[in-house]
Amino acid sequence: MEQQTKYKRYPISICLATYNGAAHLKKQIDTILPQLDEADEIVISDDHSTDHTLEVLRSFHDERIKIFNNGKKKGPVGNFENSLQKANGEVIFLCDQDDIWFSDKIEKHMEMHKEYDLVVSDAIVTDEFNAVLFDSFFKERKSGKGILPNLIRNSYIGCCMSFKKELLKSALPFPNQIHMHDWWIGLVAEIKGRIYFLNEPLMYYIRHTENASNTLVKTLPLAEQFKNRLVLLTNLIKLRFFKKWR
Repeated sequence: MEQQTKYKRYPISICLATYNGAAHLKKQIDTILPQLDEADEIVISDDHSTDHTLEVLRSFHDERIKIFNNGKKKGPVGNFENSLQKANGEVIFLCDQDDIWFSDKIEKHMEMHKEYDLVVSDAIVTDEFNAVLFDSFFKERKSGKGILPNLIRNSYIGCCMSFKKELLKSALPFPNQIHMHDWWIGLVAEIKGRIYFLNEPLMYYIRHTENASNTLVKTLPLAEQFKNRLVLLTNLIKLRFFKKWR
């Protein structure tokens, strides 16, 4: 505890969206809880899981784990929106249900938040059998800042991101039809905040057949890719020039 309070200026919220994640959740949450202080929280929105997801979550018996049912649009975007709207922390980490965080991830992100509004750290990409697919997500994705580069190829992978809650005033509620929440939040930060890409892997990003996103695994049809970028660009223009998109 003492070591953590040296770098943690603010209470944090880990926002986690779950759906039938019973097979992976315990391993993931076990890597997060030791990094948290008493004032922190894990805010979980569950999208009506039909497996033992809720039983796994409740088995921790930890008051910092707060579980809500998703009353928003079904799917990752609505599920994460529900979690984010219930977060109380001053710094928010997005979290998938099936990855593994390194033991110093939170510490290193919080150090960067002394100066930056949104922080993205690198990840080692593995398959479900722990075989390394890519030793650097950043290198494979050519990650970096910039609105145009990130409209073309998104660097803002949610499970590697944390950001100050102030950004949510501009990002929420999410625009209709956006493809992924993290992409939108990252682009909002390009307009509204200071961004830092931490060139150090701080988690294992696990790719398997049950992932909700298709990052690094599958390419969408060109028509769908165009539509996704047009929706983002339209709402970014509204945010940039009219100070709001809704």
